Amino acid sequence: MASTWLIIGLGNPGPRYVATRHNIGQMVMDELAERRGERFREHKAGARVVETWLRPGGDKLVLAKLNSFMNVSGTPAAALAKFYSTDADHIVVVHDELDIPFDSIRLKIGGGHGGHNGVRDIARALATPDFARVRAGIGRPPGRQDPADWVLGTFSAAEQKMLSIFLSDVADAVEQLVDEGLLAAQQKHHSRS
Repeated sequence: MASTWLIIGLGNPGPRYVATRHNIGQMVMDELAERRGERFREHKAGARVVETWLRPGGDKLVLAKLNSFMNVSGTPAAALAKFYSTDADHIVVVHDELDIPFDSIRLKIGGGHGGHNGVRDIARALATPDFARVRAGIGRPPGRQDPADWVLGTFSAAEQKMLSIFLSDVADAVEQLVDEGLLAAQQKHHSRS
């Protein structure tokens, strides 16, 4: 029997943040929607969503871009989970990760939030950290640059050249996680970097 997966791409709302490192999760949602020829629509839970499928007749995918700021992602994420009757084991959060080099992907289920306030707030709102995370590496800032300024900055020229391929790879990791499970996705995507 097909089930429903809630895939949440973290980011901040508004044009000022669209192309920033912190919004890579939402960029991946755009990639997944584009692959399916779908457009986001407003949802009463405080998000923009696409309802689609992994493949025809397969599991349902709800791709979500939250309308809230990163640090308060929990309330709309929990409202979507309730609306779609989705338990934590069918929730995937896609987000930026400072502690992973740019163009690297890491996947896990549960564990700590690693200082990521969006992940922290979702774990709080769901009352469990036991959801999947697809972590897209953005690397640490050079020198003494403030990490907050780094994540809210745009990608460098060198990163821009690789960004579309990286977003496609992260979207592949999301699809494989849903389709084949965590271990298969880790084996493929952890070894690529």
